[in-house]
Amino acid sequence: MDNRVQIFDTTLRDGEQVPGCQLNTVEKIQIAKELESLGVDVIEAGFPVSSPGDFNSVIEISKAVTWPTICALTRAVDKDIDVAAEALRYAKHKRIHTGIGTSDSHIKYKFNSTREEILERAVHAVKYARKYVEDVEFYAEDAGRTDNEYLARVVEAVIKAGATVVNIPDTTGYCLPEEYGAKIKYLFEHVDGIDKAVISTHCHNDLGMATANTFEGIRNGARQVEVTINGVGERAGNTALEEIVMILKCHKDTDLYTNINTQKIYSLSRMVSNLMNMPVQPNKAIVGRNAFSHSSGIHQDGVLKNAQTYEIIDPKDIGLDENSIVLTARSGHAALKYRLETHGVNLSEEKLDKVYEEFLKLADKKKEINDDDILMLAGSERANDHHIKVDWLQATSGIGMKPVASIGLDISGEKFEAAATGNGPVDAAIHAVRQIIKKPVTLTEFTIQGVSKGSDDTCKVHMQVEHNGRIYYGFGASTDIVNASIEAYVDALNKFTAE
Repeated sequence: MDNRVQIFDTTLRDGEQVPGCQLNTVEKIQIAKELESLGVDVIEAGFPVSSPGDFNSVIEISKAVTWPTICALTRAVDKDIDVAAEALRYAKHKRIHTGIGTSDSHIKYKFNSTREEILERAVHAVKYARKYVEDVEFYAEDAGRTDNEYLARVVEAVIKAGATVVNIPDTTGYCLPEEYGAKIKYLFEHVDGIDKAVISTHCHNDLGMATANTFEGIRNGARQVEVTINGVGERAGNTALEEIVMILKCHKDTDLYTNINTQKIYSLSRMVSNLMNMPVQPNKAIVGRNAFSHSSGIHQDGVLKNAQTYEIIDPKDIGLDENSIVLTARSGHAALKYRLETHGVNLSEEKLDKVYEEFLKLADKKKEINDDDILMLAGSERANDHHIKVDWLQATSGIGMKPVASIGLDISGEKFEAAATGNGPVDAAIHAVRQIIKKPVTLTEFTIQGVSKGSDDTCKVHMQVEHNGRIYYGFGASTDIVNASIEAYVDALNKFTAE
C-alpha cells in the first residue's frame, strides 16, 4: 500500500460554512493559490448548485490554480452533478464529489427511504458523474453511525460503478478513535475491489476527536484525509490540516508522509484566520500563539538548555521564526511588511504606506505592537472599500450622566451626522447610526474578545444582525471598545446595504 497520504483541503467548502466566515471569490482565490503553494493534492472549491457565488468561485479557482485537483461537491441529484460539471469546465484536474446519507437515521428521517433505494441512488449518482469526469469521489454521509455491513455493501457497489475515491465521513463527530479505525479496517477486509479506490477520511470535532479519528483511519488503510486550515468547519469544526500533517512528520516510524511544505503552514493559518475574521485560539495545537510559549520556570530552563526537552516540533518547521521581530514605533516599512507577510497578508506599496501611518499612530500609544494589532490595521485598510464608512465618532459616558454619542458617516461620498443617547456608549452610538441608516436592523449577537492582558491592547468585536429575515455578520478591532463595536456594526450594515 502507498505510504503517501493525500491531503484533501475543504477550507473553501466545509470550512466556509461557519457562520460569519463567508469569503468572497477574490479571497477564495487568494487562499486557493496558497493551498497550491502549500502542496495540497485536492482543493474542494465549493458546492456549485448551492448559490451563484459558489458556482462562480469554483470556476475562478479552476482558472487560478494549476496542479491540484479541483473538486466540486454535489448531492446524489442529477441537476447538482450537471451544475458541478459546468463549474469545473476550466479545471486542469477535476473531480466531482457526490454522495448520500447511509445511516439508518438519515435513510429514515432525512430521505424517508430504504437501504435498497439509497444503494440504487448512490450507484446512479456515481455512474452519472462518470459521464462528465473520470475522477469521481463518493461520500457515505454519516458513515460513522452506519452499520458496517451495509456500509461495505454501499462502498463495494459505488467502486464497481466507477468511484475512484470513497469518503467515509464521521459527519457528527460521534465515533471513538478505535471505533472509526475498526470501521476502515472492516471495509478493507470485506469490500471486494477496494484496492481500485482510495479510501478517504472526513472527521468532525464535535467530541474533540477529529484528529485522533483521522489518524486511526490512516493507520487502518485510508490514504486521503479531508481537512481544513485551523480546523475550521461547521459546529466544532473539522480535522485540522496542520495537526495531521505534523503528526505524520513527527512520527517518522509510521513511514507515512504527505506532499505538504510545512514551512508555509503558519502564514496560511494566519491568512485564513484574518480573511475569515476567525481568531485562532491561543492554545491551538501547532498554530496557536502559545504553541511554542513556555511560562513555567522549569520548562523555560529546560528549553534554554535544549529545545527538545519541551518542544517536539521546531518552530521553523511550520514557518514560524522563533526569533520574531518585535515591532515598536522605531520599526520601519520593511519590518512591518515582513510581519504582515508572515501572517499571509500581502499589501500593495500604496496600501502598506497607509497601514504604516496608522501603525505609527498606534505605536505611539503602545510600548509594543503585537501580531493581532497589525492584522487589525491591515483589516481596517481593506474596510476602506466599504460604501458606508465612519468619518468620526464621539461618545461620552460616566457615573451619574446619560451616555451620549455623535457620529459622522460617509455613505457613497455623501456625508451624514446624527447624535443619540443609550444605555451605554456603544448602545448610544448604534442608535445614532440607525438614525442615519433608517433600515429595520436587529442586533442578535454581540461578542467582545480581548486579545491580551493589557488595558491598552486591541479588542475584537463580532456582531450578528438581522435584516428582513436574513443574518449578516460584522467584525471590528480597535484599542477602543466603542470604536471596535461601531466598526463591527457598520461592517455588518455594508453586507446588506450593498445588495
